[in-house]
Amino acid sequence: MHAWLCENPTGVDALSWKDIPTPVPGSGEVLIEIKAASLNFPDLLIVQNKYQMKPPLPFVPGSEYAGVVQALGPGVSHLQVGQPVACLSGTGGFATHTIAPAALCMPLPAGFAFVDAAAFIMIYATSHHALVDRARLKAGETVLVLGAAGGVGTSAIQIAKALGARVIAAASTDEKCALCRSIGADETINYATRDLREAVKALTAGKGPDVIYDPVGGDLAEPAFRSIAWRGRYLVVGFAGGTIPALPLNLTLLKGASIVGVFWGGFAKNEPQANAAAMAELAQWYAQGKIKPVIDRTMPMAELKAAYARMGSRGVMGKLVMVN
Repeated sequence: MHAWLCENPTGVDALSWKDIPTPVPGSGEVLIEIKAASLNFPDLLIVQNKYQMKPPLPFVPGSEYAGVVQALGPGVSHLQVGQPVACLSGTGGFATHTIAPAALCMPLPAGFAFVDAAAFIMIYATSHHALVDRARLKAGETVLVLGAAGGVGTSAIQIAKALGARVIAAASTDEKCALCRSIGADETINYATRDLREAVKALTAGKGPDVIYDPVGGDLAEPAFRSIAWRGRYLVVGFAGGTIPALPLNLTLLKGASIVGVFWGGFAKNEPQANAAAMAELAQWYAQGKIKPVIDRTMPMAELKAAYARMGSRGVMGKLVMVN
């Protein structure tokens, strides 16, 4: 098998594409032949030694992937050889094969494309947990999605629309705004050319959004939060903008608003039954055509470094997916 090895976490340039022995699954594990693996923001941080999880060296990056089960370890009974699965295991995806914990493998129903499956779990599970569980979003409410053309942003648009909400999508270019409209956003804001707070005020007749979905952080956070509606819920999803904002807490008092943390990984670990129900609903929505990952492009697995460069350029709309 071949894999991208991180032997020294100093950045993408230190990764090397190597021929290594194909491993044998241990107890509770499966060997997966990888068909597709998506590139997520944590995949960049982990090879820079900046992510919260620091795997022992050497490791193979690639947190999310889909493929076919090739072998079963002892104690695995709910999966079969030849079965298509998707997995979010944190590492191992940027390779031709990997060992995965069987408990983390999501069996794929018929018709679930590998490219879509490789770009599904992280973004849709995060957005479902955020909007359904944490924000308790109701039909008729207004959601402002920041960084709306990215992976989690596009999933948030689709899930909010599936729940009957009105969506205002904020992105950094007209092209990205057009993409957001094409997948269901009711209104868009190019925050590179318009004042975000004033634009939100105009689009909500001064009321503000009921829910703000923020995977960006940085300089957008405070003007967005200042625009929130009475009893609004501000979802802290991530900090793709690079800096963690310091919001003035008096704003929560003035607006009767809530700042709500969104950590899907913790939710899945601490509330596995609720997470399983959420994933089942998402799989059903995919089958019904209500949600579908936006794929920026697919690239050969051997071109991973070029994919990292594209992600770093902030030009990606949706998800980048590597294929074998």
